[in-house]
Amino acid sequence: MLTLQYLREQSQEAKDRLSKKNPKHAETVDAVLSIDEESRKAKGEMERNQSEANLLAKKIGELMKSGDKTGAEELKAQTAILKENGKSFEEKSKQLDQELFDLLVTLPNVPHESVPVGQTAEENINVYQNGTIPELGENALPHWELIKKYDLIDFELGAKITGAGFPVYKGKGARIQRAMINFFLDQAIAAGYQEVMPPLLVNADSGFGTGQLPDKEGQMYHSTVDDLYLIPTAEVPITNIYRDVILKEEELPIKNVGYTPCFRREAGAWGAHVRGLNRLHQFDKVEIVQIAHPDQSYALLDEMVIHVKGLLEKLELPYRILHLCGGDMSFSSALTYDFETYSAAQGRWLEVSSTSNFENFQANRLKCRFKNKEGKNQLVHTLNGSALALPRILATLLENNQTPEGIRIPAALVPYCGFDIIN
Repeated sequence: MLTLQYLREQSQEAKDRLSKKNPKHAETVDAVLSIDEESRKAKGEMERNQSEANLLAKKIGELMKSGDKTGAEELKAQTAILKENGKSFEEKSKQLDQELFDLLVTLPNVPHESVPVGQTAEENINVYQNGTIPELGENALPHWELIKKYDLIDFELGAKITGAGFPVYKGKGARIQRAMINFFLDQAIAAGYQEVMPPLLVNADSGFGTGQLPDKEGQMYHSTVDDLYLIPTAEVPITNIYRDVILKEEELPIKNVGYTPCFRREAGAWGAHVRGLNRLHQFDKVEIVQIAHPDQSYALLDEMVIHVKGLLEKLELPYRILHLCGGDMSFSSALTYDFETYSAAQGRWLEVSSTSNFENFQANRLKCRFKNKEGKNQLVHTLNGSALALPRILATLLENNQTPEGIRIPAALVPYCGFDIIN
């Protein structure tokens, strides 16, 4: 959530940057500032009314001591009017505060000044590319056919048990899935991240804290009886560990990594681009999260990008990094880099990671602060990244490494899965 102080002091900058996400947000900023001004006036009236009531109370006490009961009664009548006015001012102030809050939470985060202008994925900027795109033979199969050929995943069985988009991993399919999870976790731990195993359901306060609510409630599975939400990513529970927490400056940065299943209620439309593992309702992901000092957050974002690059290179996958334009960024992000791997059999790029800096947007919702050198509480910056999301990684591994003898396993994964080929 954007801070009122920022919107008051740098309203034009906020409007200019928010226009990168949607030009209509400038109107919302103006509406927020208008209600804020009205709210502050109402509070001023309430304070003046209370000050006058306090003054009259003092005079009433003096008149009673002097024996002037008639004068005291006259002032009591005035006090009664002030009390009624006070109730009215208080109700108005509460109403305006709620209106202000309800409008403020609809504003997304302000994009970083480097974010490209654009509204669609086609306007994202390719800032880095690595690896050679493999040339497969005419008989190369997409991963959903390879999965059937080698009996790795059963989508029909998942549909029977639950529904479409809930696969059942089998045999070597299950083993390579577990191997990737352990590999990603070990790599993060070696890079200084502490592993955590968070809950898979969160309450509404947690969803609000990281910006999923009220923005993405339609994309989340909701257990209405208990008012709990299945997590769309480990970012939500891990970041909420620090909700309502005041940290010490020397504790920053805090680096956590966690593996969880993730649940997305809206997994996309039907078609070839969402076949197989391309888009699921349930999938596995290893997430890295950092709680950072504001002065360090962009250097740490670069560090996270390097970490994800290292994972893809160890998996021997061709990849590219996109600097997302304003219109393609998430609600909470200030700057996002997307990683995509090239699916040779499908002939297209697949997103496998988003690495983002949220600056103090989530921290303001979370009330996550640290005590700075001056002894004042200051909002932290939060960052997170997929390191990595497994379904499309597995899809590209299967497709890009298919040979007449079988599917070759990258050397980095062999010690984890115990075999070097699927045949």
